[in-house]
Amino acid sequence: MKKIIALIILFACVVSTKAQETIYPSKENKEHFVISNATIHVGNGQVIENGSVEINNGKIVKVSSGSTTPGVRVMDALGKHIYPGLILPVSHLGLKEIGNGVRGSNDFLELGDLNPNVRSVVAYNSDSKFINVLKANGILLAGVSPEGGTITGSSSVVQLDAWNWEDAAYKMDNAIHLNMPNLVIRQVRSRASTATPQPSPADQLKEALRKVDEIKGFFKEAKVYNLEAAHKETNLKLEAVKGLFNGTQKLFVHADQVKQMLVAVDFAKDFGFNVVIVGGNESYLVADLLKQNNIAVILNQEHRLPETEDEDVDQPFKTPAALQKAGVLFALNDDDETTRYRNLSFNAGTAAAYGLTKEQALQAITLNSAKILGIDKTTGSLEVGKDANIVISTGDILDMKSSIVTNAFIQGRPVSLDNKQKQLYERYKYKYGIK
Repeated sequence: MKKIIALIILFACVVSTKAQETIYPSKENKEHFVISNATIHVGNGQVIENGSVEINNGKIVKVSSGSTTPGVRVMDALGKHIYPGLILPVSHLGLKEIGNGVRGSNDFLELGDLNPNVRSVVAYNSDSKFINVLKANGILLAGVSPEGGTITGSSSVVQLDAWNWEDAAYKMDNAIHLNMPNLVIRQVRSRASTATPQPSPADQLKEALRKVDEIKGFFKEAKVYNLEAAHKETNLKLEAVKGLFNGTQKLFVHADQVKQMLVAVDFAKDFGFNVVIVGGNESYLVADLLKQNNIAVILNQEHRLPETEDEDVDQPFKTPAALQKAGVLFALNDDDETTRYRNLSFNAGTAAAYGLTKEQALQAITLNSAKILGIDKTTGSLEVGKDANIVISTGDILDMKSSIVTNAFIQGRPVSLDNKQKQLYERYKYKYGIK
């Protein structure tokens, strides 16, 4: 009897599995073809009407107006818009599947305070249900970063059409992430008489400053370690930040407050690091300083409340335009737990409604992101020699109403846009007789 029950359970699991998404990574495609008759948004501010993009062996070989190469297969995109694949610069994609799930279902958080040797890419789950939803929204590349402690580890860039993390890796260990301690302490009053006593603001600030000194001490030790020609013993933590000193890695400092960003500027000056601010809620207040020190910004969440009571209610929407005006290199992100990255292009649309041009807003989720992540030589814009990471939409990709992504290509491979959300949509259309 037990064997029969076990067989029934196994059969049910197999049926359930077959009812899931049947979406596979694309095979390598070296086809030579042209996408023609579309409005091309190059990603660097240029727009080509009635243009064509020629692709060969996964690379863009020609971007022109009107003409096509004789004898090459033509994909007619009449009336549509062609964009570079959108780039999500910082995320937990493939690391965090269920926000409040059991610990074993997530692999984005590491114990300990200084974890520079943690590599997020090796935990990346290329079967995440979110990946295919993002592709259907035009996002083809993503930065995958860890959390936990003060120095959280290294992030990598992945392309979203892969069997495993090795296939997905687009640029490995491009940045080390640092959570800057909170330097603006506000007293929180609790109504519960039995609440656990909290340290005073003065004590919390003292602890934050101690952590800043600890971080500086770690980087000083790492600098000396990496100047040595040979080591008696290998220190994995100090070895992991070697790229910060030779310029092959950037330091991504997660900071929203002005005081935190001022400390990040000091890091850039003291150690010669290439620093990027992640979050940057108050970055508009020190935009000129960031420009002077060549520090880029990734605005994590645009659709949010103001950082302080004194800010304009629409300040989060205006900050991209303020950074653009100051000449700061910046990118947009979607860090909202409720949307889980999919509204990246619509965040850019909001920025376009509050001071940016449409092409500047597009650049903030394509070429600017590529520059900050260090992959702009291979992607981020539709230019000759770059990977054919391309999105085709029936309308403006920044507009929630008209944006419908019909095709996507990663390194020239056509990728499936089917996903769990679309399957549920079709399922319930059938149930209620509207299909």
